[in-house]
Amino acid sequence: MTDIVKQAASIVPSERQIRWQELEFYGFVHFGMNTFTDQEWGFGDADPALFNPTELDADQWVDAFKAAGMKGLILTCKHHDGFCLWPSEYTDYNVKHSPWRDGRGDVVREVADACRRGGIKFGIYLSPWDRHEPSYGDSDRYNQFFLNQLRELLTNYGEIFCVWFDGACGEGPNGKRQVYDWDAYYALIRELQPNAVISVCGPDVRWCGNEAGYCRPSEWSVVPAALQDVEKIQEASQKVDDGQFSRQFSSQDDDLGSREAIKGVTDLVWYPAEVNTSIRPGWFYHASQDDEVRSLEELLDIYYNSVGGNAAFLLNVPPDKRGLIHENDVQRLTELGDTLRETFRTDLAAHGIVTASNSEEGYEPQNIIRQERTTYWRPQLGHEQAVLEIDLGTAHVFDRIVLGEWIRQGQRIESFSLSYHNGDEWEKFFKGTIVGYKRICRFPQMKARKLRLEITQSRIYPTLGQFEVYLSSKRERKNER
Repeated sequence: MTDIVKQAASIVPSERQIRWQELEFYGFVHFGMNTFTDQEWGFGDADPALFNPTELDADQWVDAFKAAGMKGLILTCKHHDGFCLWPSEYTDYNVKHSPWRDGRGDVVREVADACRRGGIKFGIYLSPWDRHEPSYGDSDRYNQFFLNQLRELLTNYGEIFCVWFDGACGEGPNGKRQVYDWDAYYALIRELQPNAVISVCGPDVRWCGNEAGYCRPSEWSVVPAALQDVEKIQEASQKVDDGQFSRQFSSQDDDLGSREAIKGVTDLVWYPAEVNTSIRPGWFYHASQDDEVRSLEELLDIYYNSVGGNAAFLLNVPPDKRGLIHENDVQRLTELGDTLRETFRTDLAAHGIVTASNSEEGYEPQNIIRQERTTYWRPQLGHEQAVLEIDLGTAHVFDRIVLGEWIRQGQRIESFSLSYHNGDEWEKFFKGTIVGYKRICRFPQMKARKLRLEITQSRIYPTLGQFEVYLSSKRERKNER
């Protein structure tokens, strides 16, 4: 085993990254001036009088998200057009100058409060690009302006679980481009909201590389540290052709963390992936797209490939001009949540008996099927391969197996296979690469009493904290025929 592979095995997540990963599935809300102008990227010149969601009900948003099984909500507090959904002291381009709530409203406040009432986490999106603010492009002045607005959001709305940045960097009203002071932004977030992850253009969570809901077959959480800068400097690459940028790791590469990918790398970090996409073709609401809400089958597939592929799933659901999640979206979210709840209601392995080819004292194999997630199995140091067998007690029909590493010890499993005992011998039915925080293995229905997990390659030694067996919902099985 090379030194870099040993180093990769020792990289572990921060507590804030673990808490974020445990959310698994949460929502994005693109809402603002674009909702009323029927645009995606506004120019910052729309009249604030247009913003008037007369039926806005943030509790309805939260109820819809909870119905889908989401555990958090990130609000676009300011998009590229610069219009602020809170009464910011630093610009007149905000809800205070709209007719909504007679100029006394605060969308951020209403959504943050609704999230807490509903028991889900609240996060913020704040666009660094501002097509309205006159100081944009005067880098020092605008960076101070942006920090002032960021401070308002980080101090006035309770605990924030995520600050979501993108790297859009176009021209401002003066025709100039801005140089963002990312380090100052990060420092303020760490000071005021130390438990919040900083996502995409940030050091805690990386973009999966597309907005289609696609996740890599092997989504590593331990990746080259250079990836933390890729999104921030995408814009710079259009202006500087020094031959270096093209040789840097890209968040769009298919392989970011295998032995081959990290060979020759000197600096690795824990930088897990988030899959973000919209329930509609657009990110903001457009009435013309009311009949283009993603199908249940599409959403399930994205869920399994993201949450079930060692990533998190951020699904955008845009409220309409009323300030409500449209009925079509609510119906789809409810269908999604009902289907997932039915599929993962009964763990068929919960009362099984587990044995392993090797175990370190205190890390018994039975730990992998215990409901409390405070224990795990691991073999002795140096055992990079291992076999675990699970006797379910009786034969069950199933088509989903959920695996999870104990990521507080790092991400270590590089390849594995699943087999069942057919009465005479072990028969292999699934092969995979990474596991990470969660891997959901999908396969055609089968019936068996005994299952085998063979870890065929790992780094130093593998860990496992989760092994669950399920039968998918009737709705899923019907659609898969």
